[in-house]
Amino acid sequence: MELPDDVVDDLTKRLRRVEGQVRGLQAMLADGRDCREVVTQMTAATKALEQAGFRLVAAGLTYCLANPEEAEASGYDLDQVQRMFMKLA
Repeated sequence: MELPDDVVDDLTKRLRRVEGQVRGLQAMLADGRDCREVVTQMTAATKALEQAGFRLVAAGLTYCLANPEEAEASGYDLDQVQRMFMKLA
């Protein structure tokens, strides 16, 4: 399945943001920050990563609905993409 450039760009931005959040978490731990603050930031990073996953699967579902034969031929039939979605849910 080939993702549109705008989806790849969006996912890349989201993952870079998560990467920065994780680095921030490491710094917070090294600085001995309060546990509540660390957990709050961990929750934000987790949510951001989940959103990136949902964006990816949504693009896959869109592709499968628009191009069912091509999607199935490349191993991404609708059932397969729905299973990926359920892994994220």
